[in-house]
Amino acid sequence: MERIVLFDGVCNFCNSSVQFIINRDPAGKIQFASQQSVVGENLMAAHGITGNDSMVYIEDGQAYTKSTAALRIAKHLTMPWSICSVLTILPLPIRDSIYSLIAKYRYRWFGKRDSCMIPPPSIRNRFLHD
Repeated sequence: MERIVLFDGVCNFCNSSVQFIINRDPAGKIQFASQQSVVGENLMAAHGITGNDSMVYIEDGQAYTKSTAALRIAKHLTMPWSICSVLTILPLPIRDSIYSLIAKYRYRWFGKRDSCMIPPPSIRNRFLHD
C-alpha cells in the first residue's frame, strides 16, 4: 500500500508536521517527498496538482489535498491522533477554509527555510529521493 506525503520543504510548519507524522507512525508506513524535489514535482504533475499551498497525500494512487489529506494521514497515526479522522464529517468547505487560512499565513507565523530539510540517517529511508 502506497502512502506518500508531499510537503513544502522550505516551510517550517510543514517540516514540523512531517516530524509529527514520523513520530506517530512507528511502523514507518508513510513515506515523504519535498514538493520541490524532482520526485515531488513529478508526483504532483502526475496528479495534476500545482502550487505548494497544500500538503498532498497520495494513497494507493489517489491524491488528496488540504484538510482531506491531513485527516486521511491522521487515520494512520497512533492514538489519540487517529481519532481526528472523524472530522471528515464536517463539511469540506469549512474544513478547507480553516486549512487555507493556516496555509496562507504559514510562512509569516512559522517562518521559512532557505532550503529543504535533510533527513537524518535514522529516517532517510522514509524519504523518496531523485
